[in-house]
Amino acid sequence: MYQTTIIVGNLGRDPEMRYTPSGQAVTSFSVATNRQYTNNAGETVKETIWFRVSAWGKQAETCNQYLKKGSKVLVEGRLTADPATGGPRIWTGQEGSPRASFEVSAQTVRFLSSRGEGEAPPTDEGAGFAVAEEPDIPF
Repeated sequence: MYQTTIIVGNLGRDPEMRYTPSGQAVTSFSVATNRQYTNNAGETVKETIWFRVSAWGKQAETCNQYLKKGSKVLVEGRLTADPATGGPRIWTGQEGSPRASFEVSAQTVRFLSSRGEGEAPPTDEGAGFAVAEEPDIPF
């Protein structure tokens, strides 16, 4: 069996790198994907979905060095399920509403922004709206 996920979006904040006890680098960052469509009532709906991405080894070091908030990336990897639920990680936001976090273990990360891009708040020019700030995730 095989599963892979491909996402293209913008980083919601600067990546964070740390090392495992065995010395392997791991970099975590969040990616927002945007979608805009018109529903049956004729209203424009703007949707942002957040993914938490983990890159490992040399790729983790490269991501930490070159990516920053607003950078556009393509991530290919596998979804990592929450061991407790078998699905996305579910938690309660600061305002009390339920939230879900999709976790991706990256196999490939491609940088789509040129140098100097990503310094301003990210926008999806085709959809015409800005990426919302990443919510605080308690883990």
